Amino acid sequence: MASTETTTETRNAADAKAADARGSETAGLEAGLDALETHVVSRPPVLRTLLSKALPPVVAVVIVLALWQLAYHFEVKPHYQLPSPVDVWGSLREKWLEGTLLSYVWESVSRGALGFVASLIIGTPLGLLVARVRPVRAAIGPILSGLQSLPSVAWVPAAIIWFGITDATIYAVVLLGAVPSIANGLVSGVDRIPPLFLRAGRTIGATGMKGVRHVLLPAALPGYISGLKQGWAFSWRSLMAAELIATSPDLGAGLGQLLDQGRVGSDMSLVLAAILLILIVGIGIELLIFAPIERRVLRSRGLLTHTR
Repeated sequence: MASTETTTETRNAADAKAADARGSETAGLEAGLDALETHVVSRPPVLRTLLSKALPPVVAVVIVLALWQLAYHFEVKPHYQLPSPVDVWGSLREKWLEGTLLSYVWESVSRGALGFVASLIIGTPLGLLVARVRPVRAAIGPILSGLQSLPSVAWVPAAIIWFGITDATIYAVVLLGAVPSIANGLVSGVDRIPPLFLRAGRTIGATGMKGVRHVLLPAALPGYISGLKQGWAFSWRSLMAAELIATSPDLGAGLGQLLDQGRVGSDMSLVLAAILLILIVGIGIELLIFAPIERRVLRSRGLLTHTR
């Protein structure tokens, strides 16, 4: 009897040790998994970040200016057709001293912003309708895709005939260029939403406008942001095309009109200066407004590393 009790106690002790060992292994495994899921965020030094982001474009600009200066020096084209970078800088400086440079930029930027906001107001519900209502998608979807591929400048003659040389012509061209891009971007974003998200939304009662606000739009946000970026690009291009063709003293002078002034006066330095300003404004708005918004959205969904 004593031998049986001793054997039982020994077995219990062995089972306890085995349980402790399994518990220790489980704890170690959990700790390892926790360590894998824990991302150690180490931000690089500010100077290194600036150098990595600012240095490549600066080097690219220097190379372009050097090639441009070489082309001017070896007179690849006559100087009146290909002025030097210094001549273009002189044209910009002249407009600045006249006090008109910022007014050209502001006129175009304000028109572009107003046209883009109007396009946003029209394109967002239109995109939702196309994405969620099958008959509307079958009827309008192909037309939207076709309009997106149509060059905006093609609308300028028609808009001039409809509205004359007025601001309405410029805004009509901007709307016709930007609305299809914004709507198609939202349609693309909605199409990529996992069906499980939509079912979960309906289960918790998020239907109708609540479903659009709390499920559909947040889930489609990455594609929607891409559509907005493309919409702004189309809006800016459309604006330049409209300002370049629809010129009148009654209209305010934007960058497109400045470009046309250079063409009429055969002033190539002014033409290149206007092109340079159009490029700078387009890149600046992309870098200062849309790129941070896109990074924030992608980072909030774990689609972007913290160091980017």
